[in-house]
Amino acid sequence: MTAPCGFLAVDSGGSGLRVVVGPVGRGATARRESREPVRTGDRGLDPGHFMEQLVPMVRPLVAEAGVDRLEAAAVGAAGMASLGDALRAELPGALAREFGIARVALAADAVTAYVGALGPRPGAVVAAGTGLITIGTDLANWRRADGWGHLLGDCGSGAWIGRAGLEAALRAHDGRPGGSAGLLARAEELFGPVRGLPGKLYPRPDRPAVLASFAPHVAVCAEGDPVAAGILRAAAGHMADSAAAVCPTTGEPQVALTGGLFKMGDPLVVPLEEELAKRLPHARRVPAAGDPLDGSVRIATDLATDGLALPSDEAMLCVVHDNRD
Repeated sequence: MTAPCGFLAVDSGGSGLRVVVGPVGRGATARRESREPVRTGDRGLDPGHFMEQLVPMVRPLVAEAGVDRLEAAAVGAAGMASLGDALRAELPGALAREFGIARVALAADAVTAYVGALGPRPGAVVAAGTGLITIGTDLANWRRADGWGHLLGDCGSGAWIGRAGLEAALRAHDGRPGGSAGLLARAEELFGPVRGLPGKLYPRPDRPAVLASFAPHVAVCAEGDPVAAGILRAAAGHMADSAAAVCPTTGEPQVALTGGLFKMGDPLVVPLEEELAKRLPHARRVPAAGDPLDGSVRIATDLATDGLALPSDEAMLCVVHDNRD
């Protein structure tokens, strides 16, 4: 019996690579993950470093999955939209040389988050963790809002909530209006005396993650602290604004939430549901079906079977066919 052809799906993010190989049209898959993020240099995301990590994982996965060859690949990567020029230029050829892959889709992680959550349907997805981006499509074009990083945007994200919570703690410390004694106490439990907070925070290369680490404390305080509750309601408003900016205005689009920030639960999700209902009364809220890796799997299998129904976009979703020499 001839082994089936297979697909390769990759999710590349801030914590490393997650990789799946499986037979097209069958359920069984083989998985691996690394703990090292792809390096970023003068050319953006480094295709050489990407392949250095990928190749040792994929070769055993092909054998484990029992596939004859890899027909298609989908790579979703954080930073693909703004830092992906080198990946788009070199990765399809490298995948063809190493694995004989003829069809490659290179996607921003927002796209794979969308496809994992909603599949090929019109709608909008709010992807929220340390950062935040929203993405929507009418299946003719992609639209994105925010995702500009913690200094210029990511409004409503974990870093945004954490920064707002620490600001409220410092206001309480100073005796200024808008402060929260509860958030001040939690900030000092986590970071020590807040007078030393700037020195601990500003030099850190991982400032967004440090700020986001305080977001769950804001959620814990929200039940009995109007300042903390107000921060989460403001975050929900920012998220809903971004969702409304990208969601199709006609038809019956779907809206889903994905990302680790929503593990904070009701203190954030309840006000967000209220804000979404105000701004998008024509849209239907649905639970996310899966995560960004599930989205990469869906794109790869659809690409392998000529069933990819998503709009192409140079930055958001670039599809290369028959790139073998």
